Amino acid sequence: MTASRRTRWNFALQRAVERSNALRLPLLVLEPLRAGYPWACDRFHRFVIDGMVDNRERLRRNGIAYYPYVEPVDGAGRGLLQALAARAAVVVTDDYPAFFLPRMLRSAALRLPVRLEAVDSNGLLPMRVADRTFATAHAFRRFLQRQLPGHLPEAPSPDPLAALQASEAVAIPPEVLKQWPSADLRNPARLIARLPIDHEVGPVEVRGGAGAAEARLSSFVDSRLAGYATERNRPELDATSGLSPYLHFGHVSAHEVLSRIAAREGWTCDDLAEDTKGHRAGWWGMTESSEAFLDQLVTWRELGFNRCLHVEGYDRYEALPAWARKTLAEHASDPREAIYGLDDFEFARTHDPLWNAAQNQLRREGRIHNYMRMLWGKKILEWSECARKALQTMIELNDKYALDGRDPNSYTGILWVLGLHDRAWGPERPVFGKVRYMSSANTARKYRVRAYVERYSCAGGGAPPGIRARISP
Repeated sequence: MTASRRTRWNFALQRAVERSNALRLPLLVLEPLRAGYPWACDRFHRFVIDGMVDNRERLRRNGIAYYPYVEPVDGAGRGLLQALAARAAVVVTDDYPAFFLPRMLRSAALRLPVRLEAVDSNGLLPMRVADRTFATAHAFRRFLQRQLPGHLPEAPSPDPLAALQASEAVAIPPEVLKQWPSADLRNPARLIARLPIDHEVGPVEVRGGAGAAEARLSSFVDSRLAGYATERNRPELDATSGLSPYLHFGHVSAHEVLSRIAAREGWTCDDLAEDTKGHRAGWWGMTESSEAFLDQLVTWRELGFNRCLHVEGYDRYEALPAWARKTLAEHASDPREAIYGLDDFEFARTHDPLWNAAQNQLRREGRIHNYMRMLWGKKILEWSECARKALQTMIELNDKYALDGRDPNSYTGILWVLGLHDRAWGPERPVFGKVRYMSSANTARKYRVRAYVERYSCAGGGAPPGIRARISP
């Protein structure tokens, strides 16, 4: 488990169970956590380890051997997978297109002595169904509407472990455990405190894991989904789902989210519209709020996965469309209202109380309200020496603090600030050129932001405390 860190609705785990049954061999689940990944910190480690605790209990109840490995120092885990694979018939893992995981997968494929299968359990549509990228969300939505109906019936099993036929858990070799001890998950805080990671970015109140994800999903579907279409952009209401960290760390599946919404709506695949022209509303055959949420969960989220899969430098300035790079270059020397460095941005030392509140929320809670995140990025562009520097700042801050950072959806959102998946806008403005403009003043006129600013002011404590289509052999 490296990306889909859950025991339910998981194509990769389902494939491993199928292999176990076909070969009549026991299943071992290895869930590793590196110490030296970029931006490694208490916040992200704690969220992952919360999930490990959930997985350990669920797998133990099902009589399946579970091996949680938390690397004590960078590089200590090197050789573990090879040692286990030497005793295995096949290794099944997650296919994930961003961060360091693709490089890690390629390296493993070269070193393992047995077959390695990478399984896509990221979204509703298998990533490799599309052999190209899409310039706009509308173009991708049209593609989805044509392709997705054929794949929706191939959802993963809600409980893949129920099909496992092996009667005994495999024993992990003592020599392996001696060199790579299994993590002691009884006291996560004590475990994390000993690790050589960033302890300044502390855990947040929100807990990780499949149990917390299921509770968050139930709360959203039962209490907030009905008002999502009209309330999601209002910072003072906080009407968003809060599911993005759980989706990022693989603690919840997009298929499970759709299943819960479908049950609430009394919906089946037969309700899909025949019109595949890329309209944002009406295609699912659900209520307005459910359709608005699914457009975010499916269209925008999976557009990011599509792009990370097909674009090698998906997080680089050169990945922006030509029109955006051209207009930003033409306005690169425009006078700025203010220019801030990384430290000023990081510690919310700007002249704009609303922007400072958004940054304080990011540092304190590991998230920014969805609408405020767009404004947050636009102002970084406006107050940076150049657009390239703005991109570096956004990625650094988001990946350092956001629970849902280091994710295809995050990189898509950040580059959207600079024109990705957007069009040229008028009138042409200083600094922005034809890139879409946003301002704090307009946001304050549209939404009641005073309570949001007061809540996240510095005085409030800004400092942080079909499965075959998915398998890539």
